[in-house]
Amino acid sequence: MAETDEPEKKRGRVVELTEKMVVDGDGRSTCDWEDRWNHIKKFLERSGPFTHPDFEPSTESLQFMLETCKILVIGAGGLGCELLKDLALSGFRNIHVVDMDTIDVSNLNRQFLFRAKDVGRPKADVAADFINSRVPGCCVVPHFTKIQDLNETFYRQFHIIVCGLDSIVARRWMNGMLLSLLVYEDGVLDPGSVIPLIDGGTEGFKGSARVILPGMTACIDCTLEFYPPQINFPMCTIASMPRLPEHCIEYVRILLWPKEMPFGDDVALDGDDPEHIQWVYQKSLERAAEFNITGVTYRLTQGVVKRIIPAVASTNAVIAAACATEVFKMASSAYLPLNNYMVFNDVDGMYTHTFEAERKENCSACSQIPLDLHFSPSSKLQEVLDYLTESASLQMKSPAITTTVDGKNKTLYLQSVASIEQRTRPNLAKTLKELGLADGQELAVADVTTPQTMLLRLCFTS
Repeated sequence: MAETDEPEKKRGRVVELTEKMVVDGDGRSTCDWEDRWNHIKKFLERSGPFTHPDFEPSTESLQFMLETCKILVIGAGGLGCELLKDLALSGFRNIHVVDMDTIDVSNLNRQFLFRAKDVGRPKADVAADFINSRVPGCCVVPHFTKIQDLNETFYRQFHIIVCGLDSIVARRWMNGMLLSLLVYEDGVLDPGSVIPLIDGGTEGFKGSARVILPGMTACIDCTLEFYPPQINFPMCTIASMPRLPEHCIEYVRILLWPKEMPFGDDVALDGDDPEHIQWVYQKSLERAAEFNITGVTYRLTQGVVKRIIPAVASTNAVIAAACATEVFKMASSAYLPLNNYMVFNDVDGMYTHTFEAERKENCSACSQIPLDLHFSPSSKLQEVLDYLTESASLQMKSPAITTTVDGKNKTLYLQSVASIEQRTRPNLAKTLKELGLADGQELAVADVTTPQTMLLRLCFTS
């Protein structure tokens, strides 16, 4: 008897909750049935041993989360799907999500908001639709675009930003954007201009979560050495002595693609375009056969081209939960936030550790002190470029260097535009003195790692 009654009770409960739902003019369910937020109220409407010293229990914190607090989630992949689910079920209703990717079959084993029928569709759109249909009252707004295509006005509207990215360049760009929104009055930071950034990252069975208060705590660029180095192979090995299947793929990606331009002039290799990957795959097979190398597959080719990081669903869940918890603490002010970096590792057993990453006084991103470049007048511009890309504290990708000489703007080197790169390439072999640069001269450096042009000062050494 009990076995047959239980399903009926559950169905009755679902019908009861459904009948209580109210639909607004936009067709979204906005109801809150009885006891819906009891699990949240236990944290917000009574004090506890771990609450913030200044926290006063009330009903206002929950109302702020439900009605006012606006959250931006960057990335709708493995971490992003978990984050959207956790935030929606924690009482956050006003959520935006940004992602530039479309759904691939390989995503379906861990990015649980997607189904086979969604392959090819934008991740942001599908994730938003799923959450909005599954969590009554939640409104997730998707943005199928690059973070770089959104302006300051867009980012300024959010109370908290959460990153679930696999790109260090994108992290650094987002870090730079939030730093550019800070307001200083007589050199003193206005706390009202600070938008907290909560960053999560995973790689296999390892992960990390961190809380960044731009201008107040260590930023992304303060801790670049924490991130795993990007795997790069020596050019001589790629070009002359390949030994691994990855060497063959890199040969095609770096040398053959720009030489043959298989899809037309100035068409960049797109790791999300199946035709591009297929071409690289076939050429890599030919290269591998020439040197008797085995192991080149389509999947490996895509992984090398896109720099795909291995992902484990359970690790994503742990790190996303940690990040969502920090969002809850920051939004409610009920509990002290993470201070400020947590690492997680379950490769062998399980290990977690929390520590405070400290700000660098001379951080190129968040420091108010101009960064000095120490070179002799006889140093070549190539040496300056190498320092910008190889220095542990800068790690730029393709810096463009300009300055002012005799009151006129002068482009010293720009790599991203082929015609300008060809015209400015001879400058790399010239000395700083030959280029007309002087001690104390400011160089304006632009790079994909930051939305703002960075001013660096030349300091000549003897």
